[in-house]
Amino acid sequence: MAVIQGLIDFILHIDEHLVEIIQQFGVWAYGVVFSIVFVETGVVIMPFLPGDSLLFASGALAALGAFNLPTIIIVFIAAAVLGDTLNYHIGKKVGTSIPPNSFIGRFISKERMDAAQKFFNKHGGKTIVIARFMPFIRTFIPFVAGASRMNYKYFISYNVIGGVLWVVICTFAGYFFGNIPVVKENFSTVILLIIFISVLPAIIGALRSRKK
Repeated sequence: MAVIQGLIDFILHIDEHLVEIIQQFGVWAYGVVFSIVFVETGVVIMPFLPGDSLLFASGALAALGAFNLPTIIIVFIAAAVLGDTLNYHIGKKVGTSIPPNSFIGRFISKERMDAAQKFFNKHGGKTIVIARFMPFIRTFIPFVAGASRMNYKYFISYNVIGGVLWVVICTFAGYFFGNIPVVKENFSTVILLIIFISVLPAIIGALRSRKK
């Protein structure tokens, strides 16, 4: 419970924690934020780490000079692309051999893998790009893509496109809007709003599926 509370506090007050990280680690702070994004996108069981909020807060701090904007964008793009690539290869290697009664196995079955393979053959690129903006889902999609044996060249091209769009949009949003007084004074609320907007497509999709 303490770990969960600490994680929630980190996400909601990520601007304050980033300042502490920069003060403590200096230039190595780039390595810290790289690691967070890399693990969040690259390890299928770690989808709860901050993604959108980290990019937004880093962009806001870049506007204040705490981060170099071109450098932080390159760092985040590298982390996002490499993370999804790792997740894809993990899914390709172990996706079809996960015990059905395991945590991941509850969400994956042969039938779902077959359906995922057909889905990726038809909509794979669009799915990978859109999933970048959806917490939790963006961690799971590359794993399923690998497990369903999606063509790697097809995957990596959309992986790069999605990673660049995600990083640029979220980081620049923080850079241009993160230090507006009303945003800065209500940063926790803004972060919650960002998370809500990010998961909204998944909620709408789930509701539509339920109706069908």
